[in-house]
Formats: sequence, C-alpha cells, structure tokens
Amino acid sequence: MNYRVWVLLLLLLPGWAAAGSCSLLIVGDSLSSGYGLANGSGWVDRLDARLKKTAPDWRVINASVSGDTTQNGLQRLAPALARQHPQGVLIELGGNDALRGTPPETIRKNLLSLVRQAKATGAWVVLLEAPVLPNYGKTYADAVAKLYGEVARAETITHVPCFVCAVGAKPGMMQADGIHPNEKAQADMLDAVWPYLKPKLRCPTK
Repeated sequence: MNYRVWVLLLLLLPGWAAAGSCSLLIVGDSLSSGYGLANGSGWVDRLDARLKKTAPDWRVINASVSGDTTQNGLQRLAPALARQHPQGVLIELGGNDALRGTPPETIRKNLLSLVRQAKATGAWVVLLEAPVLPNYGKTYADAVAKLYGEVARAETITHVPCFVCAVGAKPGMMQADGIHPNEKAQADMLDAVWPYLKPKLRCPTK
C-alpha cells in the first residue's frame, strides 16, 4: 500500500487517538517518517519513547510522509486536526520544496497557512527549519532558511533551527544518498529538537 494512503487511513481509524491524554501531531517528510531506517529507530520513534518516560500524558501521532512538500502538508493537515484534536503540532516541511526550487514566497505562504490552521484549533505549534541543499545557489538557500524564523516571529511560535545540519557535517551520520541521516544520527536529531519541545509539554486537564 502507498505509504501516504496508509498514513491517511491510520489517521481516520476509530480509536487511533485513544491512548494518552494529550497528543503531539507531527506533520513532516522523510526526515520524520523514518526513511531508510529500521522500524522504530527514527527520531520521532525515539521522541515517543522519551515521552513515555518523561511526559507520560503525551503521545506522538506521526503523520509524516516521505517526499511531502508544504503543499502536500496543506492537503493533509486539516483532516488530521479534525480527527486527532492535538494539543501540539510540529511542522517539519519545506525540504522537498527547496529540492524542487519552489519560490521562497510560495514556501512562506504555505507554512503560514499550515501554522495558522493549527493555531486556529488552539494547538501550540513548533516549526522545524528545513535543511536546504546548495542546488540553486547561496542566494536561494539563504532565502529559504531565513523564512522559517520570519514565519515563527510573525506567528509567535517556536522555531527550531535546522535540526539535521549538525549531523550532516559529521562523518558517518548520513545514508548512502548523502541526503538522509542514518540511524546513528537520530539521537542527535532528537536532542536538537528536545530543548524547544520540552517546555511545551504541559498537558491541560480535560
């Protein structure tokens, strides 16, 4: 079954959101879906395991799909929000837009729409900055990297600087394609996100 279809079916299944008191919905691409990794070894899986120990009222709903762009995210976010009613939303999209040379203003517009949709439900939002390869030159890469902080400031949300850039600079941390971090890198990726996420893990009484 196509992975995107599988994720959508999971999000619509009754009882999928049954466990736990508060949920964190992660809408991302291959960096968060565990592309090329053994099952259960991705940074999102490690986050879920950490939450079970340090914030047991929280659970992770991973709606990340390899290859997704910000436009794909817009198509998927509203149904996921309506079904899951998450208290927090983590958006990790834009890397595939940049690989395709999508104009920065289009990426900005889509990210703003994603953030505003999530905020409209009362959820807090964390925006992860996407890594940008130098395929289209430094000017383009800088413009894309810059817009994440701008969107976060405009919407008063938490911005996580590029959470894979540090591992990308370390030997032995990438898969053979040179784009996706390998299993050894996943703990570092989680550690890069955790300080921004941890202060938000206060589960309100329902």
